[in-house]
Amino acid sequence: MAGSTTPKVIFIMADYGHDPTETAVPFTAFKDAGLDISFATETGKQPECDKKMLEGMTQKLLGADASAISAYKAMLQHPSIRSPISWSSPDFTLEPYNLVFFPGGHEKGVRQVIDSPIIHSHVAKYFPQTLCSAAAGNVTGDGKKAVGAVCHGVMVLSSSVYPAGTSNAGKSVLHDVDTTALPATFEKVAYYGTKLWLGDYYKTYGAGSENVQDSVTKVLDDKSQFKNYVGMSPFVVEDKRYRYVSARFPGDAKLLSKKLVQLVKG
Repeated sequence: MAGSTTPKVIFIMADYGHDPTETAVPFTAFKDAGLDISFATETGKQPECDKKMLEGMTQKLLGADASAISAYKAMLQHPSIRSPISWSSPDFTLEPYNLVFFPGGHEKGVRQVIDSPIIHSHVAKYFPQTLCSAAAGNVTGDGKKAVGAVCHGVMVLSSSVYPAGTSNAGKSVLHDVDTTALPATFEKVAYYGTKLWLGDYYKTYGAGSENVQDSVTKVLDDKSQFKNYVGMSPFVVEDKRYRYVSARFPGDAKLLSKKLVQLVKG
């Protein structure tokens, strides 16, 4: 973003359960780019990422790699994560921020954010402001707001609907947006491949629940808006009308971070 004002980014998180790679890799990129970083949890409690991704056999087989763990440990020393803002506070608002970021994670604790009507309300107010200045019919966006989400973080957006009295009342903020999220193929492989020893760990809403891809796709105006890629190369989706970038899983975190820095720094 042009000008002398330092762009501000806020991480919206649950108290526990987010993926450490999808949190720490973007944090490191934003810090290195000179962004002003804040964290927010429901009551201002310092967030903790999913420990299974950081230690033990689950880390060795499925979790964060050494560089991501190092980035996570460094992130924990930053003042912003030690003193988060409370997103349930009556005076909390997303308005000061140029970028709102939603990390992912499949641990059941992330439902605190995905299911929060408070966060849904804030997102419904903020997301229209990401509409690009040049977009036809734009009356809300100024080209200075942006949103990023990865994996289950996209579900926070898909679950956020416009309120009664608005032109898109009852529709998800993603209804007319191109997006990606955790592919059903990835989710099924992780779940069935670990079911015998981890149970429903890889199903955020429990065994038999809807997968992330279907949860997101059903709120879109057209199924083709969900961009599905099951290769291992980094992949992100940049919407053409909204300043919104989404990604699938930890392997996309570096590319996602790079694209978001480019957005907010112009």
